[in-house]
Amino acid sequence: MLPWETLDTATAPDGESLDLRRRGDEFLIRAGGYDLMSSEDDGSSKALSSLGLLELGRPAQHVLVGGLGMGFTLREALDLVGPEATVEVAELVEAVVRWNQGPLADVARRPLEDPRARVFHGDVGARIRKPPQRFDAILLDVDNGPDALAHDGNGALYSSSGLAAARDALTPGGVLGVWSFSDDRKFTARCKKAGFETEVKKVQASRKGRGRFHYIWIAKRRP
Repeated sequence: MLPWETLDTATAPDGESLDLRRRGDEFLIRAGGYDLMSSEDDGSSKALSSLGLLELGRPAQHVLVGGLGMGFTLREALDLVGPEATVEVAELVEAVVRWNQGPLADVARRPLEDPRARVFHGDVGARIRKPPQRFDAILLDVDNGPDALAHDGNGALYSSSGLAAARDALTPGGVLGVWSFSDDRKFTARCKKAGFETEVKKVQASRKGRGRFHYIWIAKRRP
């Protein structure tokens, strides 16, 4: 088996270390010494966009993606919206944007080069609260999930106040989608209490349709 090659390292604003690695055709991002995402596990990242925009039930004009990662969620959203739509991605770590413009560019078919894509350099929670705020969908893939944080600062996104901010930033009937490594019934309860009609979807992590599963919350703002 080929060894992993470290292509670059970076430090997140909270001090967490990030590594970009490659082994053959596979890329891996690690955070704080733990695997955060692999280019082999694009299935669930794409499902975050496809399930969220399907639940919306109307053409999306303005979508916010939280977390660029390897670009899969952004790419899928761009493939599903119309030519006049805007898909904005909020990414806290500038190195991740640079990686997507460089060694990771072809992994998700160069989504940052799509003229409908916009990059917000900063925390997605701040973007949610920053006007203009009316998004048809907010798709969060910023961490390992509500109960498995890679960055402690992301906990606020999944709190009652974070969910209330997301609800207020959505158009009536808008959708909040949240990716997670594991299920969390307490988070489901918080979504419902915050005014969302909520379902949890169990999806294959890999495009190959085998191996582990991930979880996606599809939370629709009540009209």
